[in-house]
Amino acid sequence: MSQPRQSRALVIVNTSFCSSDGDVVFVTRKGARREAEKLSRILSRLNYKVKLMHNKTAKEIEDLYQQECCCEHGQYFVSIISSHGEEGVIYGCDTEPVKLTRIFQILSSEKCPVLTKIPKIFFIQACRGQEFDQGVVVECDSGKPEPDYEPGYLSIPPQTVVMFACSPGYVAFLNISGSMFLQALLKVLEGEERHLALNRLMTRINWEVAFHCQARGAYEGCKEMPCFVTNLVQEVFPFSA
Repeated sequence: MSQPRQSRALVIVNTSFCSSDGDVVFVTRKGARREAEKLSRILSRLNYKVKLMHNKTAKEIEDLYQQECCCEHGQYFVSIISSHGEEGVIYGCDTEPVKLTRIFQILSSEKCPVLTKIPKIFFIQACRGQEFDQGVVVECDSGKPEPDYEPGYLSIPPQTVVMFACSPGYVAFLNISGSMFLQALLKVLEGEERHLALNRLMTRINWEVAFHCQARGAYEGCKEMPCFVTNLVQEVFPFSA
């Protein structure tokens, strides 16, 4: 009897950035490499075949997803992207942008039939703007303030889930110990919460970041609120080994 195919995971982490003319445009992302390596090891223990890639250009990032269209896949496809970014965009190490919709399009059923029925799950550690989240007082009975930022529409293909480190328009925090978001993901995958259905697991990550994480130093007191979008029509348990 043949063994079932392994689910695949693609982890891309950019830490150093340099433009084509040699200028250093973005700050070095200290702490990002180590947490990406930890996530890769955990996914391997959860029976994923993991490809971990460091410091890839915009073109190389697109090529990595194109390569997934030629691979044999198991029950799930998971991808973690850790880089600089802004709303709807992540940056290659060459400081060139990659539109997230471009990545999703590469893996759509029209372009990648092999992934048509397989849930595609993205965790994206990157800024989505320049605003700082000062947090809110939970015990509050006042009316909701009008948002200053109107997020654009994010189009994702069927059978796709995307979880972002922060809300539209806001920064995502990272320090030498790692990021709020991916550290929360690590904690969940290492604990019993990994057996939860995906939507409950992601809600647990939201809770972990909202109530247990807070910026220090120059941004003392600032918060971060992850969010996710999904068009799955069934419960899935991608990390319940």
